[in-house]
Amino acid sequence: MIEDTIARFYKAKNILVTGGTGLIGRKVATILADMGACVRIVSLDRIVADPRCEHVFGDLTDFSFCKEITRDTDFVFHLAGIKGSIDVTLHKPASHFVPALMFNTNVLEACRLNGVARLVYTSSIGAYASAEVFREGENESGPPMDFYAGWAKRMAEFQIQTYKIQYGLDSYFVVRPCNVYGPGDNFHPENAMVIPSLIYKIFRGDDPVSVWGDGSAIRDFAFNGDVAKGIILTLYHGTGNHPYINLGGGKGYSIRELVEALHGFLDFRPHFDATKPSGFPKRVMDITLARELIGYNPSTSLEEGLKQTWQWFIDNQGEYLRKQNYFI
Repeated sequence: MIEDTIARFYKAKNILVTGGTGLIGRKVATILADMGACVRIVSLDRIVADPRCEHVFGDLTDFSFCKEITRDTDFVFHLAGIKGSIDVTLHKPASHFVPALMFNTNVLEACRLNGVARLVYTSSIGAYASAEVFREGENESGPPMDFYAGWAKRMAEFQIQTYKIQYGLDSYFVVRPCNVYGPGDNFHPENAMVIPSLIYKIFRGDDPVSVWGDGSAIRDFAFNGDVAKGIILTLYHGTGNHPYINLGGGKGYSIRELVEALHGFLDFRPHFDATKPSGFPKRVMDITLARELIGYNPSTSLEEGLKQTWQWFIDNQGEYLRKQNYFI
């Protein structure tokens, strides 16, 4: 739950949510609408995420559009991003890197020019250099793990830091979420991440359901509703003297444990394909700082989150076809 004091802070504010039809953005928009905010969503998806919000179809790589969409706006949650599997981002890096670089720069500069009072930018765990446990201020010396996407995220983070130095925009904040999943995820079979990919295969009736790797890789899975609350709390509380804070699930799970959690309520036969790459052995976030600074408390269990995600997909099977796909 979000405190009444924070809800009153957001009430009647004019708020823009970029990527508001996406996995995290739709949850942010809905929570803000619940608190009485005047929410505008901008996206390239042909989707209505919440009928209480104004939905604007527009391209954030157009700077003129960004200046128009951010005019007379109190707060901006910049959540627009490009999400894809490891394979597709490796083979089509320009499709990932270039649009992200363009719309990050455009949105942030438009917000500065239009005097937007507060902003949260959603970066990624992939902006970190390789490590097993990720803590704020560590693992910054090497290249980002998600090389192309990670550099685009870091560039936006640096842009915000330059604004703080030159213009004193100390109410522009950055969060780095981990592997987020939940209702509204991308279930496209060609570029979905691990959880929506497995759900799609199970729904399709694959027998067996192929799982890349031997199942030993450990990941930090965060439910989108929990991360959305963390982002809203961040805009209110800020990140103190820290350039960003982590928003994770609070616990690492092996891919085998993930499959077992799905198998707990779905009937399928998994096959771990050890000939396929597993990725990094371990990627888990330390969320101590977020707990201390903003009262972040992810409370959705993996099992409950997976059940909600499965049911949402059953009820919205074709939505992914109406989403912007940068990789086709």
